[in-house]
Amino acid sequence: MGWLALEAFDPAPVAVALTIGPEHRLVYTNLAYQAYVGGRPLGRPIADAFDNRSQRDYGALFDHVLATGEPVNLVEAPVKLAPAGGGVEERSFSFSLSRFTHERPGVLVIAADVTEQAAASLRAKRAAEEQRRWRRRFESLVWMSAQIVWVADPAGGVFEASASWERLTGQSREDFSGDGWSQALHPDDRRPALRSWKETCRQALPWHYTYRVRTWDGEYRHFEIRSAPVFEDGAVVEWIGTCSDVEQQWRQRQRQRLLDRAAAVAMEQAGLDQMFAALAGVLVPALADGCAVHLLPDLVDRPRGAPITVRRIATAARDGLGRQPPSGEERFAPDSGFARALRQRRPLYRTFPPGQPPADLLPERTATWLAENKATSVVLIPVIVDGTVAAAVTASRREDRAPLGPDDIALMGQVFEYTHDSLSGAVRFQRAQQVALAMQYGQLADPPELAGLDIVARYRASPAAGEVGGDWYDSFVLPGGAMVLVIGDVAGHDLAAAVEMSRLRNMLRALTADRAAPPGEILRRLNTAMETVAPDTTATCILSSIEQPEPGRWQCNHATAGHPPPLLITPGGHCRFLNDAANPLLGVSINQPYRTATEPLPPGSTLLLYTDGLIERPDEDPDTSLDRLRRRAAALATRPLEHFCDGLLEHPPPNGTDDIAVIALRVKDSQNRPAPRDQ
Repeated sequence: MGWLALEAFDPAPVAVALTIGPEHRLVYTNLAYQAYVGGRPLGRPIADAFDNRSQRDYGALFDHVLATGEPVNLVEAPVKLAPAGGGVEERSFSFSLSRFTHERPGVLVIAADVTEQAAASLRAKRAAEEQRRWRRRFESLVWMSAQIVWVADPAGGVFEASASWERLTGQSREDFSGDGWSQALHPDDRRPALRSWKETCRQALPWHYTYRVRTWDGEYRHFEIRSAPVFEDGAVVEWIGTCSDVEQQWRQRQRQRLLDRAAAVAMEQAGLDQMFAALAGVLVPALADGCAVHLLPDLVDRPRGAPITVRRIATAARDGLGRQPPSGEERFAPDSGFARALRQRRPLYRTFPPGQPPADLLPERTATWLAENKATSVVLIPVIVDGTVAAAVTASRREDRAPLGPDDIALMGQVFEYTHDSLSGAVRFQRAQQVALAMQYGQLADPPELAGLDIVARYRASPAAGEVGGDWYDSFVLPGGAMVLVIGDVAGHDLAAAVEMSRLRNMLRALTADRAAPPGEILRRLNTAMETVAPDTTATCILSSIEQPEPGRWQCNHATAGHPPPLLITPGGHCRFLNDAANPLLGVSINQPYRTATEPLPPGSTLLLYTDGLIERPDEDPDTSLDRLRRRAAALATRPLEHFCDGLLEHPPPNGTDDIAVIALRVKDSQNRPAPRDQ
């Protein structure tokens, strides 16, 4: 009976006791009562505290009050007590017996000891008044209690519940009796709750559980249940329990868990696309059945009145529903509902008949998904990052679920506010990435054409490295007719690496064109210059000059600075690494010349320059990586040069974290033999 906070009556100067059932078993006694009759255990009949005569004289009064509900008041009534310690003690009390009707029928006893004041009518009147006052307090406490009280038999079958349960659920006494109360629970909660309750009854332990109850109007609310067994002679004779509405507390806990989860998944992601994909997975299925995120690529300086271009970067759907494609691009007129929502910077919410979303409001693929899945509500939320609308999130629910409500929409907005700092960092990174990519691709010019030679170049950015790095290739023709091939790699995978790559590329071009010199000497001069203009930069590089010392004969003059060696492939598939001109990497101070080597290039032979992203794997040594490249190049030797390069890129190292750049040169066969064909 702790649900009634009866301890408030412990210090009362009058004896207070509460019994239940026809046996009038005690369920509460205060300190004054215990002082008069001894600390007898709860669950025993109240008559055990009195002698046989008192039981006979007053036991009928308890039965009468319980049966008729009529209160009984006795003044200066003699009572012979039978204290737990033994013996009989006669005292006089003024009694008030009344039926308590807010739980299982019982009798409330309020008694004042008037042994010492039987002749003092004034004191008797004051005691009677105090009794009435304590009764009013007791009734008020019970009446104000918002909890539901129920009683069950030893096996757990409910046989009595307060009227509050009937008002809440609409169930009658016949409906909720036994296990019938479980029919008012959410279908997903029904079997687990019954299983837990039956196990608790078997173990005779207190029960604490939370489940969803369907109210009379069809709404589900969370209730917290507490129950405890009532023992007699060591056996459970019944159970008494309470149900408390905890919907608001439950929602608050769920909101905080959702926000904490969103913050955690956002911090685990680096890229903006991956971050939004993770957040979409948080919203589904907790708040929505489907979700799509559209990024606005033109985050800054969008001309007023220009069409809105959005790129779909993430989708999510509840289990059992098909997902929208995770990527794609769509355009909207500036006067469309979608554009207006972004311009107004506040959520736009719509409900509609199943599968009939409004036109001109949502991206085409999203509208199609809503129609196919019988959605009935959708919200479009502009996501503002650093003062700019960075993305638009659409979330929806199907007809088998209540439509989105104001609380749901507010919580979705909070998710993106809660993760703003992570999103801000990702947006800034993406902007820097776009600048770096533009700079990087701007340095990768198409190879020139030169009679007798074919040249093909390829570049693949690494998603794991944020698509920005320091790899580059270059090719150009010197005034004397020699073809220059360059490949290099500046340490780092960020905007700074791209900037340094651009600087080194331009310096190397200038030094190569400045004067005729062996490739090794040019790399030495570049290394010396870097001590002044790029003292904190390190890089690897291959510089090669393809010359024709006499008609029909080609040779390669090359020097390598800390870079993987060039690979020469003959028409017959024989492959050999050119290791004769290896030098220290650039950016390291040395006081020695750089070596240059010369290698003849037979007709039909292929010279391959590449960066380490093509070969390196974190779990193997460099020799193994180079040997794998050699075997792959030999297998592709007879393919046309473009297909040869593409074939090398078909199987990049798994879990690669580096960019890949390759540039290949093939000497045309002057004997008019058939050109290699794709196999």
